[in-house]
Amino acid sequence: MNQLARRPMNLSPMEEARQLLEAAIIHHKGRPVGTAAARDPNLASPNYADCFIRDFFPAALVFLNEDKPDIVKNFLETVLELRNQQKQVSGHQIHPGVMPASFHIEQTDDGAEVLAADFGDRAIGRVAPVDSMMWWVLLLGAYVKKTGDHELAHTDRFQNGMRLSLELFLRDTFEVFPTLLVPDGSFMIDRRMGVYGHPLEVQALFFGLLQTVLDLLPDNDDTCRKLRGMAEERIKVLRTYVRIFYWLDIERLSEIHRFKTEEFGTGSVNMLNIYPESIPDWLSNWIPQKGGYLVGNLGPGRMDFRFFAQGNLLAILFGLATPEQSQSILNLYTEHWDDLIGAMPIKICFPALEGVRWQMLTGSDAKNAAWSYHNGGNWPVLLWPFVAAALKSGRDDLAETAFEQACNRLPKDRWPEYYDGHMGRLIGRRANLYQTWSATGLLLANQLLEEKKGLELFPASPESGTGED
Repeated sequence: MNQLARRPMNLSPMEEARQLLEAAIIHHKGRPVGTAAARDPNLASPNYADCFIRDFFPAALVFLNEDKPDIVKNFLETVLELRNQQKQVSGHQIHPGVMPASFHIEQTDDGAEVLAADFGDRAIGRVAPVDSMMWWVLLLGAYVKKTGDHELAHTDRFQNGMRLSLELFLRDTFEVFPTLLVPDGSFMIDRRMGVYGHPLEVQALFFGLLQTVLDLLPDNDDTCRKLRGMAEERIKVLRTYVRIFYWLDIERLSEIHRFKTEEFGTGSVNMLNIYPESIPDWLSNWIPQKGGYLVGNLGPGRMDFRFFAQGNLLAILFGLATPEQSQSILNLYTEHWDDLIGAMPIKICFPALEGVRWQMLTGSDAKNAAWSYHNGGNWPVLLWPFVAAALKSGRDDLAETAFEQACNRLPKDRWPEYYDGHMGRLIGRRANLYQTWSATGLLLANQLLEEKKGLELFPASPESGTGED
């Protein structure tokens, strides 16, 4: 740890990032099985010594691009095994397809080392990790694409793991929408931020999972055929729904501004009964003439007009957004670089919640104060989806500019978890240093941009049209 705390001399940013990644590797029974979330000698919270499923994803892609698949395979197997540690609440059975948010090494009374999983029962606020299953499936798909190891994906254990997760996501509910309904804080924004309901990031991950499962689930029995059919249909309706109802540009905003409300019947235009009075004051002058984005959340009588970076970037990367929408989202970045990129790529959401809205939606969460942490903070890890989305859309200039900004700052600042301020100029007040995914975000962005490795590992929509299905 002392070696990390003293910044090494004469190392390039990539070499420093590599050193941090190597130092974060967790070994169990002589095998590398994941990476710790941070290597800060003054960790703000003990759970940052855990390996988080979502945190490991960019690190895993770095390893795959370097032809080091063993740690990725070990991780996939480990997470699958840890599902069995899930505790049951009396009178309430959690679905067996759920995967843990993280795991760490514990010592038993006799000195043996065992892996212990967290399913949200240790997390702050007791948050359920809805996205863990999605990242795991996406990583399995990337592993198979890179290694050609279809045998692993076709083993009974892995097939059962995918089926259980898919059955959970596709099970019947009271919902009439194709999107997934989730509680607050169930993905990367894992604290109360008003993101309960149908947050965009979860829908993008869900879309990517459905495409990945179709590549990995064979059509060899009635159960698989039924699940594949449901997944294929859900892909179509989810894609159409998000592209139409989540999309916002100046033309769409004008429509919402003139919406009639309380419409009844099948011919209604304002199907979700969105009130024009809910349009925030900042929006009409902020949204550019040739830019747009997918709104952060959508439900009955509710449209969250905030811009959430990861959901929009993954929508581009996985083909959930149309090519035209993808270009408009990147145009938005061009028009509002200071707001959405700032001094340190990438701002997690815009704008920040302030005043009474912050009090009401976060519960007065001091860590999520305005322009900090999840509430408008700048997160270096989001560099990799930004670079990937820009490259996929032919906007290499944007990828290069953001990458250069991060290279110039991250090593000097000792790899913070996040940055504060409207433009992300301040190291996060409660941010850990030597955050592993801040380093792997830079490494993966470099592989995508300079080495042209990794873009093929992501799921891609089988159609490239712009209209409805």
